[in-house]
This record gives sequence, C-alpha cells and structure tokens, in this order.
Amino acid sequence: MRILTVTNLYPNPFQPQRATFNREQVRALSRAHQVTVISPIAWTDELAARRAGSPPLPRGRRTEWDGVPVEYPRSWFLPRVLRGSYGRFFQWSLAKPFRRVVREFCPDVVFATWAYPDGWAAIRLGHKAGLPVVLKVHGSDVLELDKHPARLHGTAEALRRADRVVAVSRDLATKVLEFGTDPDRVHLIYNGVDHQVFFPGNRSEARQRVGLDPDRPALLYVGNLVPVKGPDILIEACGLLAKQGTAFDLHIVGKGPLRPTLERQVADRGIADRTRFHGTIPHDRLPDWFRATTMLVLPSRSEGVPNVLLEASACGTPFVASRVGGVPEIAHLGASRLFQPGDPNQLASAIAEVLARPPAQPTSQAGRTQAIVAQELSAVFQSAVQKDPSVASKTLFRPEVASTI
Repeated sequence: MRILTVTNLYPNPFQPQRATFNREQVRALSRAHQVTVISPIAWTDELAARRAGSPPLPRGRRTEWDGVPVEYPRSWFLPRVLRGSYGRFFQWSLAKPFRRVVREFCPDVVFATWAYPDGWAAIRLGHKAGLPVVLKVHGSDVLELDKHPARLHGTAEALRRADRVVAVSRDLATKVLEFGTDPDRVHLIYNGVDHQVFFPGNRSEARQRVGLDPDRPALLYVGNLVPVKGPDILIEACGLLAKQGTAFDLHIVGKGPLRPTLERQVADRGIADRTRFHGTIPHDRLPDWFRATTMLVLPSRSEGVPNVLLEASACGTPFVASRVGGVPEIAHLGASRLFQPGDPNQLASAIAEVLARPPAQPTSQAGRTQAIVAQELSAVFQSAVQKDPSVASKTLFRPEVASTI
C-alpha cells in the first residue's frame, strides 16, 4: 500500500528527538509499504528554534528520516486563543502540501496520529480527496479534554468520522466509544518496541558507559517536564525517602517548561546533591540508561500506554508507575509496582519496596515487536481501503473480551 501519514508528532531538524515512537512505527511500516509523511511544525516552535541559532529547514522544507520522505509545512495558529478553531488553522496550513502529495504520491490511505487538530484536519482533507482515513489516538488527545474543553467538539467529530480508529490501550478504546464512535471501526493495537535496540544487558557495563556511580541505587525518570507527567510528585517522594535515610540518586531525562520549578523544588526538598537533570538524551542511548538504573519511575497523572515503560521492560528494568490509563494493562510485563496517581507517600513506599527487594534481572525480552504492530496496522489500513472490518478482526475492539499485550 501507499500510506500518507499526517502528524505533528514526528522528528524534525529543530527537534530530532520528537515523538520517536512515531518514527519507529513509520519505519516499521516502510519495510512493507511505501510511506510518506507530512508533519506540520508550529510557527512558534520554528521561531524559537531560529532565535536559538538553529539553521533554517532544508530547501522545500523536505528531508528524509530512515529513507522515508518527510515534508514540514509551517502550522499557523493564534497562540492560546481560539483553540476551538485550531482544526481549521491546521487544515489551512496542511491543505496545499496535502493536495500536492496526494496528486504525486497517490496514497491508498491516510494515517493520522493525534485526534485534534491533526486527525480532524486530515479527515476533512482525506475524505474530500476520496481517501479513507485511519486515526490513531495516544492518550492525552482523548483523556485530557477536561483541561482543553475547546478541543472537545473537534475531537468528538474526528473520532466519529474516521474510517478506523486505533487505540493504544483498552482503557483508551473504551473512552473512544463514549464519544459515539462506531464500535466496528475501533481497533486495539498496543505499541511495540524494537527488540534489536531494547534488550537486557550487563548493568555494571551500562553504568560505566553512562557514567553512573557503580554502587548507588539509581532512580530514572524519562519524559517531558510537564504537569501531566508528574515529575513534581516524584521529587516530593524522593524528598520523603531522603528524610528516611534511603540512599539513592535521581536522574531526570527530558526537557520542558517545568524544569526551573523542578530545580527549585529539588533544592527545597534537600535533594539537590543527589539529583541530576540531563536534558534530552538521544533515543538510541536510552537502552543503556534503562540497563544502568535500578528502576524507572513514571508518576503520570494521565497516560495511554507509555512507550518508555515498554522500553524499560524490554531491557529488563523494573518500573514504578501510577495506576492510570493503560498502565495496569502492561504491568505484567516486568517487575513493576503501581501506585495511586498524585500520592507522593504511596510512590515513596513503592520505590522503597523495589530498593529493599530488587528483582533478579530477567534475560528474556518483554512486550511486542514493531514488526507485529506494523502487521496489525496494515490489516486495519486494508480494512479501511476495502471497507471491510472483518479484514482486521484480530484487532477489532470488543469491550466484553479481555486482552493482554
């Protein structure tokens, strides 16, 4: 098939580590299909990058990732106002390159990731061109609408009008149905992991490569420094552990607007001497970080199914995570502990349990491969093209049937 992917969640020259999970999925699809990507870049992000000294985008605003052509139109909108119109802004920004790519590439299906504005705009443009549109939802685009009510109408419209909707967890698929989406169009496909990159290894050697103390317990956080990911809850919990005399170092990987606040919080809790902010780390270096650390901690307030937990489990690393979204659905993959979201006392107790009784590091790989996910997505695309849901019956979401990753 020829697959046109539309998403703002994709690496670009300004943000090479952006949404690597989408890059990996597209790369897996490209092994069996012809794929091209249109990934609009917010004009505010582009302006910030240029002010920071980044070079301009390549000529024609086009480049390749893993041999897949990617085009980066500029996404225009009014920051922080008229959020209910962001879909129309996105559609207007996308329209010209979309029509040209459809004319030149002749896709069979449009694959949009993120419900609004990406999916909403792609559905309008795709249907106008006579193309089926498969919409993939990740979590916050559906679960966080109470914080962004202006997105509610557009999200609901996208979920109802998409030819197929792919959800990454059972919890998320159930929420999709609450918007009135036709159940025969909803498919449950858990994300996968590249097991050629993420696999167990020697902890001492990994610690030496990433520069960690060989003897100190190491806690690792990997994610954006934003409220929904809960890094402030982790720091509160670490402050409690420090008061109890627990030995540990905290390593925070990621960037975001909360960093100055978190740095002050670390100082206020008296753990500045055992906390390091590493900023963004290239995705291909994360396996050694997972292997090197005692545990991964993800204290999110909302989630779909976090790829970082799948990757840590594939490396044999235990995790402590909040009991939200689809996280309980993957807890069986590794030696995990779950806690009530937003509760630093429970989080501190869960971390202390793992530190007191660290599990033996497994040698087997956990989770699903990207190749399996690509096969299941391909079946969904084929069912959309043929207008036959039975083609992808394996992934069709049935609320009454239990499923595990």
